[in-house]
Amino acid sequence: MGLLEVRDCTIRFGGLTAVKSLSMSLEKGALYGLIGPNGAGKTTVFNLLTGVYHPNEGSIELDGKSLNKLKPSRIARLGMSRTFQNIRLFQSMTVLENVKLARHGARKQNVWDATLHNRKQRDEEAQIERDAMELLEIFNLEGRADEIAINLPYGSQRRLEIARALATDPRILLLDEPAAGMNPQESLDLMHLIRRVRDRFDLTVLLVEHNMRVVMGVCERIQVIDYGETIALGSPREIQDNPKVIEAYLGGA
Repeated sequence: MGLLEVRDCTIRFGGLTAVKSLSMSLEKGALYGLIGPNGAGKTTVFNLLTGVYHPNEGSIELDGKSLNKLKPSRIARLGMSRTFQNIRLFQSMTVLENVKLARHGARKQNVWDATLHNRKQRDEEAQIERDAMELLEIFNLEGRADEIAINLPYGSQRRLEIARALATDPRILLLDEPAAGMNPQESLDLMHLIRRVRDRFDLTVLLVEHNMRVVMGVCERIQVIDYGETIALGSPREIQDNPKVIEAYLGGA
């Protein structure tokens, strides 16, 4: 059994079946890609995994625990974190505040400690700031810690969003088109960064991405969906040579 197990999941919106009988298995430490043409259902899969939607049929388990009816906040506490296709930073907050806010989700202090602002609360706040600064250093953002997030260049905002997701101490990191809008050099740097993050934090990574250079350069296993159904599963080389994948991307129907 993998760390994340999706079995025969289906979700419908009215008469539209957005995802049909989808199964996935992610082992601990995997670099796993989920790809497909526009409208294939990739972001819907992310929303199923993180509790935004609940499947009409099938099951989703994280380390043997069912996620089917859990709220997104509960799933996040169990170890699932994500970024978004459209960047969703707290734009008016500083870079450091964005990461600290996410880090507070793992805090141990209670309301009483916060109200009294006692030694325990002060020590934990100091540790949260140290942890946040360490993440900013990993993403080369420590020199911008006091800048307002919206003022960062686009590529830096992407990196900040990943840093913020890591601040929740996830076991599985879902990256939704992290290379979108990046230039070739930024995309290359992102490939190296994803591998470093996986190794340093002992993570499992699920990547949705249209940039095939990034997908083929990072992922060790790739699943292709079209119209909500799996059409291929295999190594990057197997996926590149698969006639169903070629047809789906080139519009051969």
